[in-house]
Amino acid sequence: MGEAGIFTEDDRVELIEGEVVEMSAIGSRHAACIEKIATLIRRTVPSESAAVRVQNPVHLSHYSEPQPDISVVRPRPDFYASGHPTADDVLFLVEVADASLTYDRHTKFPLYARSGIAEAWLVDLVNHLVEVYTAPGAAGYEHVRRFQGAAALPHIEIAASEILV
Repeated sequence: MGEAGIFTEDDRVELIEGEVVEMSAIGSRHAACIEKIATLIRRTVPSESAAVRVQNPVHLSHYSEPQPDISVVRPRPDFYASGHPTADDVLFLVEVADASLTYDRHTKFPLYARSGIAEAWLVDLVNHLVEVYTAPGAAGYEHVRRFQGAAALPHIEIAASEILV
């Protein structure tokens, strides 16, 4: 559709289950949280073991190509120039949510689970907590852990409160 001129690269849309979905506008708090998390992950996870991508597509199927706020993927020499990462490439995803909280929790996270994304974080700016989803399956994620305050998050040695701006 982009090549046909229907959408431009400035349009905020993603493909979810065969439907082109307009993404919520990004406010300053949301944007700051994304940048803070990406910076912290890049500081603590060695670049030879993971690449941090911000608001770039992940190819889950011919019908779904969401754009998570952050995807932490296996590094590739071509930086995914030959194709977007797939579920097999993803180490974990992060969605930062304020206005999109219900949509992320009830649409995107079940899609991530069905696609086999091993771990996904939902940074809930409304309720000031981080939910970490693991054990994906056809019915969704089996385990959800909630982190607030000084609780340390998986993969990076920071407290949940450090990323909740």
